[in-house]
Amino acid sequence: MNSITRISREETSLRQRATQALRTAILEGVFSPGQKLSERELCERLDVSRSCVRESLQHLQAEGLITIVPHRGPEVTAITAQEVRDIYAVRSTLESLAVRGFVTHASAAQRQALRAKVTELAGPGVAAEQSRILAIKNQFYDILIEGCGNAVAGQLLRQLNNRVTVLRRVSLAQPHRLPDTIREMDAIVAAIENNDEESAARLCSMHVRKAAENVLRTMDEPPRPD
Repeated sequence: MNSITRISREETSLRQRATQALRTAILEGVFSPGQKLSERELCERLDVSRSCVRESLQHLQAEGLITIVPHRGPEVTAITAQEVRDIYAVRSTLESLAVRGFVTHASAAQRQALRAKVTELAGPGVAAEQSRILAIKNQFYDILIEGCGNAVAGQLLRQLNNRVTVLRRVSLAQPHRLPDTIREMDAIVAAIENNDEESAARLCSMHVRKAAENVLRTMDEPPRPD
């Protein structure tokens, strides 16, 4: 049997932590779409080697969060309008499939947990904390994936989620969007509670379409004057 190079557990853990730190910074808006990243500055901020930073950037490139531009280096991926349409088209299909599976396979506890997340999203003070909104929405979809009974659809949704999270931040920047989101999610959960698979899937598709329209509308708006 051919030998392979053993990797230090400490080294692997360091790369994982660096990758997670960069991923979180992008998802939380610390780095903006299109922003150029300096490997030297990242090394200093993360206190890791350049090789560690490069491996982390390559990992995030595979997730679609980083783009390596020839002769310029790494930058945060800027998602075009067409890519938004493509991402949300895939998301609509996968989430509708997941919702259908959830109606059939989810336990009573998972249904209650899904309802609890909608209630939490509508709770006092949540609207003022965008990071909390995003966390609750991600938890909502984690529950949906866990209860849908389709591991492949769940895996694909998780892979898509980081790019969707970046776009949710754009969408939720509009003050009217959160109340609409809550109403749409409440309707989806109500259909699930009524075991109405067709309505749940239709409402899910409608929710994703409206989110996509809002992102595209926001992208088309001219910059506001300071």
